Amino acid sequence: MKNSTNYGALATLSTVFFFWGFIAAGNSVFIPFCKNYFHLDQFQSQLIDFAFYFAYYIGALSIFIVSSIVGKDFINKWGYKKSIVIGLLLSAVGAAFMIISVYMNVFPGMLIGLFIVALGFSLQQTSANPFMILLGDEATGASRINLGGGIGSLGTTIGPLIVALALFGSTQAISDEMIQGLSMTKVIILYSCVGMLFLFVAALFGFSKTLPDGKIAVNELEEEIKEKPTKAMATLSVITIALIICFIPVIYSYTTPEAKSITVLTAELSHINTTDSVQAKTLAQNIAALKAPLDNTRVQWLSAGLIVVLGGILFAYFAGKKQIKKWGAMQYPQLTLGMLAIFVYVGVEVAIGSNLGELLKKDEFGGYSSSEIAPFIAMFWGSLMIGRWSGAINAFDIKEKTKAILKIIVPIVAFITVLTLTWIAGYKIEALYWYFVCVVVQIIAFILTKDKPALTLGVFGFLGILAIVIGLTTTGIIAVYAFLSCGLFCSIMWPSIFSLSLAGLGKYQGQGSAFLIMMILGGAIIPPIQGKISDIFGIQQSFLVGGFCFAYLAFFALFVRKLLKKQGVQMEVQ
Repeated sequence: MKNSTNYGALATLSTVFFFWGFIAAGNSVFIPFCKNYFHLDQFQSQLIDFAFYFAYYIGALSIFIVSSIVGKDFINKWGYKKSIVIGLLLSAVGAAFMIISVYMNVFPGMLIGLFIVALGFSLQQTSANPFMILLGDEATGASRINLGGGIGSLGTTIGPLIVALALFGSTQAISDEMIQGLSMTKVIILYSCVGMLFLFVAALFGFSKTLPDGKIAVNELEEEIKEKPTKAMATLSVITIALIICFIPVIYSYTTPEAKSITVLTAELSHINTTDSVQAKTLAQNIAALKAPLDNTRVQWLSAGLIVVLGGILFAYFAGKKQIKKWGAMQYPQLTLGMLAIFVYVGVEVAIGSNLGELLKKDEFGGYSSSEIAPFIAMFWGSLMIGRWSGAINAFDIKEKTKAILKIIVPIVAFITVLTLTWIAGYKIEALYWYFVCVVVQIIAFILTKDKPALTLGVFGFLGILAIVIGLTTTGIIAVYAFLSCGLFCSIMWPSIFSLSLAGLGKYQGQGSAFLIMMILGGAIIPPIQGKISDIFGIQQSFLVGGFCFAYLAFFALFVRKLLKKQGVQMEVQ
């Protein structure tokens, strides 16, 4: 029997997804502001992203370890609603740290504040994704997560315009000169508003009568998870220690005399008259000579980190199959393989978005300038919104004919929305008109997959592989569109992976969700590895990394479909 969707609760919960997207838009101003205001060198600027990504991992890991030690799943005990409220309050504390640190000109305090904000986000996302599944039939849980993701993407899309208008009185694209001239008072006001938004949304959730507590009903004999998952704790602890060991040389490499020399030479190069090509060329060669061994060291240790994660999760998969005791949620193979799926999904999404700009600068791919690249980057991230809006349609109980019509209309409207907002920001959009063909391909794929998570993930994984192959074997706008379309095919992967990984976990859903959130770490490891491959083999060839990621995602979809059917999980996984 299918559970009806709680639309009142769905509407309330969706606000937090919009909130995440909007806050992410603020970071587009926050990070360059910190570089200018605190006079950061390259090493310090790297700490900003590191603090944010690593906080997700540490936050989710802490939830699991504390719950395991006391023998209680805190997220299930509190309920998803209360857990989100606590996460929002934690983020508000982080925002306060950030405001005070900016005012007192204390960069380490700002990093602590950012880390606390991300810890709050970790708790919020650990709770919100399975909460979406809980608000209706499990078989359509991916569609509800898609709805949340689509609303979050809308927040990310319109957020930069609102932030630019608030700080600069204009919706035009934010330049480095505008950042440098930004008043400290305006930044403090902006993040004071962000902190108040955290508190407002926490109050909205806390006092909402439509939003249930979000506790998973379990058998009285299973009210608590009695057995401590000591094997899972030991495995994740080893992975964490090994990752820290791998990260230390990477961070240290930014403090070496060579790294400091690169910073000085780069500053000199930026002030050289472009007509003085001899001096500029000499400086560039010196920078490259200093940078090469440092980059080699960084990528070697990051690659070791990748091996640590892959090896650790695969060990848990095989060991958990032999003896399920003391493995907790990791006794379920769909969860352990799903952790790897989230890891490579986040990795490929961030890697393509990060390396696309360098590809577009090459003559064979358009030879675009920095200002001309922005619309393509905006369309890549906008493609996530297009796909998620499309995937959200099945979250509503409407007639099949109406759904079929909306599956055609909604992505077209989303595509026009992205183009319009890019145009409002002051960019030219003519080169993106024919990208509409890729949107049509996605529309057809959505219609054919009929909201079945495993089938959807498998088809879109295959389309991602096809897009990478086309991008690797062609040049010009066809290759550019192929790589851009990876955003369309990534768009529905997060909810599909989440719903498939948590299917059948029962009382372990909260724990399993924490494990999945940990794997956002893929966004910190895979992109720089692709960057180094680009240095060795070329920027176009480096996108082969994306092909391997999509191949695993397609495999996961096929494998988990058979696995869940074998377990007798009642879910439309065909």
